[in-house]
Amino acid sequence: MTLLSPSAQAVPPSRPRRRPTGRHGLVGWGFAGPFVAVFGLVFLAPIAYAGYLSLFRDRLIGGRSFVGMDNYRQALTDPQFWDGLARVAMFLLVQVPIMLGIALLVALVLDSGRLYGTSFFRISIFLPYAVPAVVASLMWGYIYGTQFGLVGNINDAFGISLPDPLSRSLVLASIGSIVTWEFVGYNMLIFYAALRVVPRSLYEAAAIDGAGEWRTIVSVKLPAIRGALVIATIFSIIGSFQLFNEPSILQKLAPNAITNDLTPNLYTYSLAFSGQQHNYAATVAIVMGVITAVIAYTVQLRGMRKA
Repeated sequence: MTLLSPSAQAVPPSRPRRRPTGRHGLVGWGFAGPFVAVFGLVFLAPIAYAGYLSLFRDRLIGGRSFVGMDNYRQALTDPQFWDGLARVAMFLLVQVPIMLGIALLVALVLDSGRLYGTSFFRISIFLPYAVPAVVASLMWGYIYGTQFGLVGNINDAFGISLPDPLSRSLVLASIGSIVTWEFVGYNMLIFYAALRVVPRSLYEAAAIDGAGEWRTIVSVKLPAIRGALVIATIFSIIGSFQLFNEPSILQKLAPNAITNDLTPNLYTYSLAFSGQQHNYAATVAIVMGVITAVIAYTVQLRGMRKA
């Protein structure tokens, strides 16, 4: 007779997996159905309708006619669209590293445990994110004003002439300051939450190995929050390409510096609501969405790739 070890005798026989019955499937769809319906209505349907509009063109004679890919060929050779895309790309390359760098620095300081009043500083830094973008743009717009705002008051008080923040050469930097002020707290919270779940045993092991504070940050903390860094970068890239609220609000204060084609989204809006070119506006929006998706997906692949 063959003797079995106690561990082998204790293993229960495997049971076949039960397939969900029709009733359980209906219950699952009952929970997922509302989300699927809303997702299709507010996300998929507008994209499909925009794709439909992009294949047509409204003419003065003959009404709406099918043009196929003509709108896309026009968009790919449109200098106004590409100039706006180049501006937001430059905005992204300068503003996003600064914003994420400040947010990461603040998160590391809060996580270090050497700062008194951590809760106060965390809430204070996050608070600008709670201010609506329209309100923030109006507030900063009046701060930038040379005739009625803070810059103008400083010029009058000290008898100097500071550069106009809303001039053509500085308007992108001014918008970048607003966006940074708004979203540093949001990204800080992402980084801080990721740092709080890093196992403390890793810090103890680094201390035993003689690692200092800087070495611990570089070799332990940053690799541990790599996923959070990638997510924040992707969100920031998408937000930069969608830049609209800030230039749209400031345009009334600086119409000569902020033109209708300053950013692709502003250009799309002006095409649809000022130029009544709904079909071409839908085309530009789809092209911009595809470019944003490709760049964000590329960053995700490179960021999550194992070293």
